[in-house]
Amino acid sequence: MYSVIGKSTPLIDAFAKVTGRCVYGSDFCMDGMLYGAVLRSPIAHGIVKNADASHAKALRGVRAVVTARDMDFPRYSVAGVNFLDEQLLAADKVRYIGDEVAVVAADDQDTANEAVSLIKVEYEELQPVFDTQEAMAEAAPIIHERLGTNIANEMHVSHGDVEGAFAKAHVIVEGDFSSDRIHHGYLEPNAAVARWSHSGVTFWIPTQSPVLAMMTYAKALGIDRNNVRVIQLPLGGGFGGKLEYKLHPLCALLSKASGRPVKMVNTRQDELAASLPRMPMKIHMALAFDSDGVLIGKKTGIIGDNGAYMNYGIGILLSATTRSDNLYRVKNIRTDSFLVYTNQMPTGAFRGFGCPQSHFAQETLFDEAAVKLGIDPADLRLINASQTGDITPHNWKLGSCGLRECIERSTEAADWHEKKKLLHETDDGKWAKGIGIASCLHVSGNRTFLPFFDGSSALVKIDGNGKIMIFPGEVDIGQGSKTVFAMIASEELGVPISWISVADMDTDTCPHGLGTFGDRVTTLGGNAVRNAAIDARRQILDVAAKHFSAADSSGITIKNGVIYSEKGDSVGFADIAEAASYQKAGGLIVGQGSFQPSDVSMVDPFTKVGNISCAYPFVTQIAEVAVNRETGEIKVLNIISSHDLGKAINPVMAEGQIYGAVAMGIGFALTEGMIEHNGAVKNQSFKHSVMPRMTDMPPIKSLLIESNDPNGPYGAKGLGEPALTAIAPAIANAVYDAVKVRIRSLPITSEKLLEAIQGHTDGKDGE
Repeated sequence: MYSVIGKSTPLIDAFAKVTGRCVYGSDFCMDGMLYGAVLRSPIAHGIVKNADASHAKALRGVRAVVTARDMDFPRYSVAGVNFLDEQLLAADKVRYIGDEVAVVAADDQDTANEAVSLIKVEYEELQPVFDTQEAMAEAAPIIHERLGTNIANEMHVSHGDVEGAFAKAHVIVEGDFSSDRIHHGYLEPNAAVARWSHSGVTFWIPTQSPVLAMMTYAKALGIDRNNVRVIQLPLGGGFGGKLEYKLHPLCALLSKASGRPVKMVNTRQDELAASLPRMPMKIHMALAFDSDGVLIGKKTGIIGDNGAYMNYGIGILLSATTRSDNLYRVKNIRTDSFLVYTNQMPTGAFRGFGCPQSHFAQETLFDEAAVKLGIDPADLRLINASQTGDITPHNWKLGSCGLRECIERSTEAADWHEKKKLLHETDDGKWAKGIGIASCLHVSGNRTFLPFFDGSSALVKIDGNGKIMIFPGEVDIGQGSKTVFAMIASEELGVPISWISVADMDTDTCPHGLGTFGDRVTTLGGNAVRNAAIDARRQILDVAAKHFSAADSSGITIKNGVIYSEKGDSVGFADIAEAASYQKAGGLIVGQGSFQPSDVSMVDPFTKVGNISCAYPFVTQIAEVAVNRETGEIKVLNIISSHDLGKAINPVMAEGQIYGAVAMGIGFALTEGMIEHNGAVKNQSFKHSVMPRMTDMPPIKSLLIESNDPNGPYGAKGLGEPALTAIAPAIANAVYDAVKVRIRSLPITSEKLLEAIQGHTDGKDGE
């Protein structure tokens, strides 16, 4: 049906990346550039009494020193969040170990670092609070006095008759679940180059959203956003961690103070001690089932650790509060969620955005219910699976839903029913094997916390030589959206993909788009590029019609760079592009396209109801594990990963997304977590972060389920975020299948598991 769409295509920017020609944020330099460094708080909670920067200013080579005492900094928040709790530098008090206190710009990095060490800050230490439940107590120290409470936000969701459902339930399963802070683990640390001039400030930054960055940094710097320009540099990984970040406006602040461009790059220690990791959560969940295995009720309580400042905490908590409710058909729901300030590192967006935490709880309990009901775990999911055409209690309208097919295809590929029997037969007393299943869903675009336009726009320019440049509204952060956009334009214009290039985002030249998060780029950005390419095709066919002396362009086609008339005459695409240029007196063909999904709405601020996305992807994953009863070691033996992605525009890239997400999911499940003691992160290097390595990866079989969503380009919807979400519960359920103990706290370390195994063999409850 398609000539390009659905064909595995190499990344169009692969050559620049593999040859080292790609200039990343940490590589970017400018003439006359200075180097910046940050002084961070060594205490978790305290009043800033005095800051003496005289010795730093006197150091040779230092060009600017800025402390909070040097100017009044406006309070700000990230774009779309009206919670003004942060300033660029801590003015009155510090709220976590790592809080920014002062910045320095110097001729070289060593001098900047030395100058930072010469700044003397006097603190009056206050009692810190590190645990969310302690922070919620009435007598807890208040972290933000202006609020008068450490509860930053609370959400209460209720649908149906929850108590009635639980009263008549045949089986009720419940438990407490928790997860740690986890860093994104991107290879390139956060970096920025900023230049302040009479016309405003320009940023060169590796960011997932130039538009959101522009909006947020204007607020942080107290200037009009029309005076902010953001030029996106290639990213060495993001996963949510390269949205708005304080290092960027601090860089601009130093440029203003010094009159020179300034570059700042986080050290790895800065990244792991003062970035925006995944939000830890404590979740209590209960599920009620009738005797046929139908889910009839759900109760949830969630406490999210916001850390010291807000960032995207409200959106993350909202996702954890509502999204898992839409995976299965359940009408009776009650959830009470709290977002709590602590004197820990602030948290932020991370691949999955609250869904991995809540799905871990739900999918673990689904497995436990299957055991108690005597129903196969895969069959229990099939009994309850949401389906195409459903409208959920949260008013999510499922225009496509391949969940049932994901479950069926996964179990078939895994030989699920045979493995459930055969794996146990290989138990040698020391090593036990098990298999587990879990599912999840996500969004393709997200109207939960951004009150403005959540569509996308694009331009497709055809020059007089027939070369095509796409100006997208969305960012390629390494996931391959440039290639997807080029494929879409190639399909619609009928030209080879090699004729097409895709511009990097620049807020001065590119059309509107909100950036890369919420699995929105292929669906929203892809539709915008497709519409722009169709508009450009219309224009070039109108010129071709004149060439062929045709009444109109109907019947004229383009294939492989050649334009054919209805009668079979032909002319080169480049020839018509040249003719179009002459007809426009040297002008270019510029196709314009946008896409704003219909029937998508903001979440109601009270009920949290709203059809937040135009498309919803679904996933089912199966894990096989081996567990050493003597040590608690877990080996992941095999992963089957089925993804309802609507339509695989580029299958090889889709599989690459899955492999990376599975690796991240295994880390979330088994090894990763920030080791924190009294507010300090102890594992401040990749060496001690225990992320999965190549040697830790099992064989992975990915299955691409095409449900052809009515709103996506060619039926496509998101993939990148849900691909990791179900891995942790699938592994946890496989561990239970192997040794009959459940671990409800992530990561599932060998120490936790061994203790649970020993407790179980001593006759204690293994649940």
